Amino acid sequence: MEHAATESTPLKLDAMVSRQVMVARLLTGLLQGALLYPLYRAASNSFWPATQPYLFAPLLLLCLLLPVLLISSLGHMRTRRALQWVGALAVVLALLALHDVWRGAGQVGWGELSRGSGVRAPSPLLFFFSAAFCYIAHSLALAAAQDGRRLASYASHFEAAWKLIIQLAFSTMFVSTLWTVLFLGSSLFMLVKLSFFKELLEQAWFNIPVTCFAFSCAIHLTDVRPAIVRGIRTLLLVLLSWLLPLAALMVTGFLCSLPFTGLEVLWQTRHATAVLLGTDVLLLVLINAAFQNGAAAGVVAPVLRVSARAAAVLLLPLTVIAVYALGLRVGDHGWSSDRIIAAACLLVAGCYAVGYAWAAYQSDSWLEPIAFVNVVTAFVILAVLLALFTPLADPARLAVNSQMARLDKGRVSARQFDYDYLRFEGARYGRAALEQLKLRSGGPDVELVRQSADEALKRTSRYGRDAPKLLDLADNLHVWPAGTQLPAGFLAEKWSGADLSYMLPSCLTEHGMDCDAFVLDMDGDGKPEVLVLGVENHGGGALLGLGAKGKWTLLGSLPQDASGCEPLRRKLLAGEFEVVAPRVHDLQVGGMRVEITPRETPPLALCKALTKALKAGAK
Repeated sequence: MEHAATESTPLKLDAMVSRQVMVARLLTGLLQGALLYPLYRAASNSFWPATQPYLFAPLLLLCLLLPVLLISSLGHMRTRRALQWVGALAVVLALLALHDVWRGAGQVGWGELSRGSGVRAPSPLLFFFSAAFCYIAHSLALAAAQDGRRLASYASHFEAAWKLIIQLAFSTMFVSTLWTVLFLGSSLFMLVKLSFFKELLEQAWFNIPVTCFAFSCAIHLTDVRPAIVRGIRTLLLVLLSWLLPLAALMVTGFLCSLPFTGLEVLWQTRHATAVLLGTDVLLLVLINAAFQNGAAAGVVAPVLRVSARAAAVLLLPLTVIAVYALGLRVGDHGWSSDRIIAAACLLVAGCYAVGYAWAAYQSDSWLEPIAFVNVVTAFVILAVLLALFTPLADPARLAVNSQMARLDKGRVSARQFDYDYLRFEGARYGRAALEQLKLRSGGPDVELVRQSADEALKRTSRYGRDAPKLLDLADNLHVWPAGTQLPAGFLAEKWSGADLSYMLPSCLTEHGMDCDAFVLDMDGDGKPEVLVLGVENHGGGALLGLGAKGKWTLLGSLPQDASGCEPLRRKLLAGEFEVVAPRVHDLQVGGMRVEITPRETPPLALCKALTKALKAGAK
């Protein structure tokens, strides 16, 4: 019986208490649905409390996460202890949500649930990492409750963490399957022209409570069948563990190839840090799949033991390379929010890498120190998450300070400085920085800085800006042959918002995008056309000419990989090309032109094909 247990012993449930727990869990699920529905209605119709972001955002975050935590706690903690634990998490989540609202104040598009509604919600990043924070903290708390002490054994930590993740995964699958069945049923009724069931499923007052209730049912069902959950976990971990030798072999091959390929090819990808971090995560999961709770060392296959020890060592060089890659990006471009979050992830990865290397060094044990490393790093993750989502280490604040320091020290010119980053990704710190720049009274290019800051503050969207001004468009285009002037009226053309504008090179519609503009006569009519080709990858390429009404228009597009293709650009700049007739002529039927597109090299292979042809011609 629950009342017979003491505070120092784990909770034991008899049949009657188990029924009480089931009722409490299901009622909690219904209560969650009953709370989320009015919040949804308020957000949809823009009325109170949705119009009060400092109230609505915490309420929404708490209603989404806390009931799940309470359902999971019931039956494993005493009611009083469960309420105390959920209450403590409620305080933490509410503070994080309040800070999220405060930092996003004045930011266009931040957290809007519907365009123009003015209703603000917790940012997706906060929700994701809050869920991760709750999962880790709740796993630690469940393990402590199971052992009846503040710091549980590693076996209990392992049991609680894996049981919780499997419960959440299967509960999500159960809810998804339930809605599949319901929609199938509505489709059956629609076959006989009965639409009442379909209309019912579309009602928020029905589908929100049903979803919450079904999720609570699923958590309870998986909780009262621990043997089934344990069997699924064991099977899953065994299957994952046999991927470890392959993963360790591939990572070893990758590291061994670096002395021959060099690191430069990694930096050219511009996402080396993310890939290396992902590899770290994969190795960590597979190592722990083989290690499990550390008690099955005698039955682990020798190949898995060797692979796990090798993988534990491989984590360190992978993390060091990732740190170096991030350091290069920061050195070139300064800190951004994404890079600060990546640095936080690398801090956690570093804890694992050093700890696992130490565990692998202990040759007299089956990686036993991993248990200690996992528990300590779990607390490190909680601390890092709290720092990132409070003013202590807010990525936006640190990033804005870094970018402002680069501008003040002359590491980036006033013309190249990304004012829009401050406006749309710097949260309230970026807006405050732009206000300072707008009032700047000294320094190089002070007028340009003040004007650019003022323009950034006035923008309502980072994308889809107004059509570029004459001077901006001229700055974006490098005209060839050298000394050639663009045709009259070309610079005055407003390309933004034009028909087929999505097919135009980005330099015609956005600031700071470089293109080469080649003035040519492509159709032999004596009138010039302009071939615009992006300098960078994905900049786009198009042929522009005068239409029937004297308006510049799109005549045709180049293959996708033409922009940024250095061999093509080099040949065009050198004038080593000629205008040729089409390979296949068109048809004219009934006075209408029927175009025939010839079978050419696949568009995405143009640059490779040209490079290969030039190499072959040079031999």
